[in-house]
Amino acid sequence: MPQKILIVEDNENNRSLFRDILTFHGYEVTVATDGQEGVDMARTLAPDLVLMDIQMPGMDGLSAGIILKGDPATSGLKIVALTSFAMRGDREKILAAGFDGYLSKPINTRELPVLVKGWLEGKP
Repeated sequence: MPQKILIVEDNENNRSLFRDILTFHGYEVTVATDGQEGVDMARTLAPDLVLMDIQMPGMDGLSAGIILKGDPATSGLKIVALTSFAMRGDREKILAAGFDGYLSKPINTRELPVLVKGWLEGKP
């Protein structure tokens, strides 16, 4: 049974790219277009991994991740931040909020499946 990945990303091109790469590598991929939809889908689907864009309109990814990590029903989800924030301290801020990993954009498409496998296996 393939592992389930939820991609929460407002940019359609990024969603398609990430979905295509991960589907090719055998994952079952679902997408959400904003933070609130991501929270709702994570609660319903209980994915093995959530790839969460941080900067989105409406509810941002940081807020969505904090909600999921703060809810006993979803606190065990593995959530990795996808972000174009690459300023000093951003990584630490995101990890301190409870995220399990941090990946800055643009994403290396060859590295993405390797990183996802590592996060799923508990190897950051």
